[in-house]
Amino acid sequence: MRFILGGARSGKSRYAESLAKTAEESGQQVFYLATATSSDRQNHADTEMLERIKRHQSDRPSHWQTIEVPIKLAEGLVALDDKKNCILIDCLTLWTLNLLEEECFQVEKKALLNILPNLTADIILVSNEVGLGVVPMGKLTRCFVDELGWLHQAVAEQAETVTFVTAGLPMHLK
Repeated sequence: MRFILGGARSGKSRYAESLAKTAEESGQQVFYLATATSSDRQNHADTEMLERIKRHQSDRPSHWQTIEVPIKLAEGLVALDDKKNCILIDCLTLWTLNLLEEECFQVEKKALLNILPNLTADIILVSNEVGLGVVPMGKLTRCFVDELGWLHQAVAEQAETVTFVTAGLPMHLK
């Protein structure tokens, strides 16, 4: 299991996709688990997010199977678990936001952390490091930053490798 962290537009997804391409070259089938949604909680279209999603889709090979998992990430991973598979999850940041909005973060976080050590597939997890700035003013934003930071620590503890990407340059932390 590999964990890739970085800021917005840091190159973390591109780096994760290069790892998945290498796995594919060694014979693994790549699955892309996308956590982004193209609408807000009231189901209004988010055109800016749609553009981001389209940009990410155009950056990766079209034959990679993309599966949207905005909430049930653990279930999605279990369904695809096979040592012949490489599963790229992009990203834990949006997944965390989705879970906080749906008020099911602790349950889904626990499910994910419980299944990760038992998976046989090659797992690549991507997330934004958002805890490098000032403490946010709003309660919800502070909760998001705190929960995401604690999730990162738990995932990093389980991961075989942890890489921080900035300016397109990977720095190996673990």
